[in-house]
Amino acid sequence: MKILVLNGPNLNMLGIREKGIYGNETYEDLVRFIEETANEEGIEVEIVQSNHEGALVDRIQQAYFDKTEGIVINPAAYTHTSVAILDALKAVNLPAVEVHISDVSQREDFRQISYAGKACVKTIMGKGFLGYKEAMLFLLERSNGEGKKR
Repeated sequence: MKILVLNGPNLNMLGIREKGIYGNETYEDLVRFIEETANEEGIEVEIVQSNHEGALVDRIQQAYFDKTEGIVINPAAYTHTSVAILDALKAVNLPAVEVHISDVSQREDFRQISYAGKACVKTIMGKGFLGYKEAMLFLLERSNGEGKKR
């Protein structure tokens, strides 16, 4: 299975920003965790992080042409603002899982709306890095359930 993992703005600052919310682990630690999980499960994974909305939209669209089978997306702050990311996810019509390291449902009022989540088959929040593993395994199981092989 081929999965695209997309991370939005400021996730490159993990380990530096708001440690009380996001912890001490770095973005490099997250990438390593995702790669190890993918390797253990026989998943082909591409990991992309951008602070630019258009770059994330472009990569979502490219996933359609790359024969990507699923998307794990942490849109970060764009979760609550980006109709463009929502529209891109809807356009490619690939199974997508929204992931958030923190439990955004317990945070500020403005974080209670997820545009991207409206195009996702599942949302996982508040599980730290393990949310990414859960998302990849969900997509793998979903793919296998539809008769596709790894």
